[in-house]
Amino acid sequence: MRIVRHYEHGAPAVLRVEEVERPQPGPGEVLIRSEAIGVTFAEVQRRQGIPIGGHADLPGAPGGDVAGTVEELGEGVSNVRVGDRVVVDVDHSAYADYVVADSAWTITIPENMDAAEATLLPSPAQTAYHAIKEAGQLQPGETILIDAASGGVGHLAVQIAKAMGAGRVIATASTQAKLDFVRGLGADVTINYTDHDWDEQVKAATDGRGADVVLETVGGDILTKSIQITAQFGRLVFYGSASGNIQPIHPLALSRMKTVAGFALYAMLYNKPEAIAAGQRDLLDMIGSGKVRPVVHERLSLQDAVKAHELMEARAQLGKVVLVP
Repeated sequence: MRIVRHYEHGAPAVLRVEEVERPQPGPGEVLIRSEAIGVTFAEVQRRQGIPIGGHADLPGAPGGDVAGTVEELGEGVSNVRVGDRVVVDVDHSAYADYVVADSAWTITIPENMDAAEATLLPSPAQTAYHAIKEAGQLQPGETILIDAASGGVGHLAVQIAKAMGAGRVIATASTQAKLDFVRGLGADVTINYTDHDWDEQVKAATDGRGADVVLETVGGDILTKSIQITAQFGRLVFYGSASGNIQPIHPLALSRMKTVAGFALYAMLYNKPEAIAAGQRDLLDMIGSGKVRPVVHERLSLQDAVKAHELMEARAQLGKVVLVP
């Protein structure tokens, strides 16, 4: 079978397709024949040598959200059957024709959803959902600011926030095309965060209060300003650093009863499985009712993994970039 690996850190061109033996599932695992693989920005950063999640090991074999058909069961697996269509977050060796995954983390793909769309169900949708609900504690009628709102997680966060009853969704992005995209998904206010006064625009849109909940995944100066425009008693949720630049936060910046919460989906998966299960049910209801629509920007072959990473690095995508073996 084919798999994508890299043996050095650097530009997307370090990714290479190799032929290897098909893996075998161990106890509690399933073997999945891949139909679609969601590309994440964290793996772009690891390929660059940025230790996201504490590691950027070599040789590298990127992880991702894999949708496909169960081909084989490991010992003790009873929650899925051979032939089931499932999607799961695979933390390593995901860009491949076949993957092995923990059966407990699999999600059954709805009958009316294709594999590429289904790749948004594990980490992108769950990250958006729980960053808003668990970490941000969004209440009906509150204002939420979503930075980098046109990406794989952000475009879902816009829709999920609306479905949860947000009073106003403010979305930021870096181009007019991206702003038009998120407005079409339901954002009430759109702001270009490359504008020098983007934070003042947020203040103006909130009558000077700032946002009750802020989802921040850019880092750098965006993070610093996002804390400043978090409302009194507001909550900023930090769930990534696309810029690779994380500025220190001075405690005095939080003195108006502001809270900064870090968010990592794996912490939820390992420690709050009941919340994950409830979130899956809620998300499927939102998607089934049309309140949330996963968007696939482009479907590329496994051989085009380099192009997929180039798209992600250029911040050119609207929604999700997916590899289709």
